[in-house]
Amino acid sequence: MRQNEPPRFDELLAAARRSAVHLEMRDGYAVQDEADDYRRWRETGERDVDPASPYWAPWVERVRAATARGVVMRRVRIVSEPVSEYIRYEHAGTVVNVHAGEEVRWLPRDQAVGLLLPAVDGWLFDDEQLLLNHFDGDGRWRDRPMELRTEPVLVREYADAVEAVWDRAVPHDQYEIR
Repeated sequence: MRQNEPPRFDELLAAARRSAVHLEMRDGYAVQDEADDYRRWRETGERDVDPASPYWAPWVERVRAATARGVVMRRVRIVSEPVSEYIRYEHAGTVVNVHAGEEVRWLPRDQAVGLLLPAVDGWLFDDEQLLLNHFDGDGRWRDRPMELRTEPVLVREYADAVEAVWDRAVPHDQYEIR
């Protein structure tokens, strides 16, 4: 990682040895790299689910490279129900995440009651590095969108929270959009 620059996700994933776990807790995101795909889905109801498309291919390649070397990739999403339009969009494309090698689960927000949850989304690599994702209230990346944290207590608490969510969550193929 370069000094005074945010960490690069692709470098952290490439260096992962055992696991990469993503916790998502927002009902909507407005990140630029999916804006065109989201707009097209809203207009047509059709989502790009071609793993070889220019939209998906870079992600699919990263996931396949990681899983080929033994990294377990998991993604768990906490969602409000009925789900937002954005979550419908996200759910429609999750088939590609699964096809690439990710395990994906969904937890309705009302089933998260009693869990102590982190304040922000994040990626956890090998239970050693925590890449926090910072968004504004509208779901756009903030000026410094990512923050790498490695303090053992913080990382362990985040990992424990993610595992608690994972244990309650429903596998993607069993989760019905409401």
